[in-house]
Amino acid sequence: LLFVHVDEPKAAKNRLHLDFRPDHQAAEVERLERLGATRADIGQGEQSWVVLVDPEGNEFCVLGSLPSSHQAGRGS
Repeated sequence: LLFVHVDEPKAAKNRLHLDFRPDHQAAEVERLERLGATRADIGQGEQSWVVLVDPEGNEFCVLGSLPSSHQAGRGS
């Protein structure tokens, strides 16, 4: 992915939504929070994903890890 900086501030809902599925969700959420992301409550309830907002106000989700049976062959 290539992210290009634009000078205009965010004015509406994201036109693109990113979902990330790390190997370790909690560790990745912690890392992203240290980098400046904050948790967002968008009414997701008890879902397994965590919604974060970057410093520019863009929402994205960090999904739970896949069960180990689905991870065979990842990275190939």
